[in-house]
Amino acid sequence: MTEKTIILGSASPRRRELLAQIGAEFEVRVSNKEEVYHSNVPEEIVKELALMKAENVAEELAEENPAGAVKSTVVIGADTIVVQDGKILGKPADEADAVRMLTGLQGRRHDVYTGVAVLDYDENGEKHVYNYPVGTAVYVNEMTEEEIRAYVETKDPLDKAGAYGIQGRFAAHIDRIEGDYYNVVGLPVSRVYRTLRKLGVL
Repeated sequence: MTEKTIILGSASPRRRELLAQIGAEFEVRVSNKEEVYHSNVPEEIVKELALMKAENVAEELAEENPAGAVKSTVVIGADTIVVQDGKILGKPADEADAVRMLTGLQGRRHDVYTGVAVLDYDENGEKHVYNYPVGTAVYVNEMTEEEIRAYVETKDPLDKAGAYGIQGRFAAHIDRIEGDYYNVVGLPVSRVYRTLRKLGVL
């Protein structure tokens, strides 16, 4: 196993839990730099955003280093979006917006895409980039208005893209998924594990 520092560039507690679950020892570093994407294709959007997050963290690390280079470090960036009918569903603005989003999801399919960017810096500061999207189809059962409002009242949807968390109470309304469950939670850990194993850090 290579002696490298793994840094997760994400504030998400769910991503921290998932990365720890596969046996990775890592530090958390979050960049507050603005993230702007240029693509209009979901898979490319999440790749762009994940890469931006990882590179922003790496730039800040380099600025703090007197030598100005990142060495023997693996930086992981990730970003997740929810897409339905070609439209990205972000975090709801308020409870009414959450009700609107959830009403649109029920009885239908939507897709969740997570982009992952892994920046592998060797002992000389040379960088190798692994950047990929993972998609999962999610089908939500028909919900009554009462069920939707009861869920929104828990406040759980308010900080989540698409207004739900699959690992929480909303699990009761998931009909089925096609693809990686953990991808919907926020990190396709099997794919990330394989990447880190390839780099010799796990």
